[in-house]
Amino acid sequence: MHLRLVSIFAAVLLVAACETTPEDSGGSAGTGASTDDASSSSSSVDSDMTEKKEMIEEADLGPTQEGLIAFAGDRVFFDFDKYNVKAEGQRALERQAEWLARYPNVSFTIEGHCDERGTREYNLALGERRAQASKSYLVALGIDPDRITAVSYGKERPEAVGSNDAAWSQNRRAVSIVN
Repeated sequence: MHLRLVSIFAAVLLVAACETTPEDSGGSAGTGASTDDASSSSSSVDSDMTEKKEMIEEADLGPTQEGLIAFAGDRVFFDFDKYNVKAEGQRALERQAEWLARYPNVSFTIEGHCDERGTREYNLALGERRAQASKSYLVALGIDPDRITAVSYGKERPEAVGSNDAAWSQNRRAVSIVN
């Protein structure tokens, strides 16, 4: 049931991301739309995206993992051998804090993960620092620290399988799990 709802929202986001090509209103030379047409088309697309985002936020899934994912996302990604929260991760955590403020009785666990490089012990410690960095950011935003548990899985639970940059970048993460 929850997977079905997440799939529906993913489909809505995918459709919202698609842009149709405006009909050619130019002459037979095929130069395309004028700048006025292009800017109005761009603002129309932005408006459509904003409306779709608002619809998703209004279709509140409640204090569930699916609700967190739909509203704020549940992941923060890190650079190799780092645990500082980058600007993109800060925005995700700010949205998570906003979602948590809606549901003051919800608690969750932040899982710290690493890629396959490094020893098991080193990656467990790095994963812990990643989870704690995410928790600290949420606490700085006003979330009660007693609502958040940090745990490290090191390299033991990879998201993506592979020994390449694409897989490694997906595995260097902190994931928020609704309890």
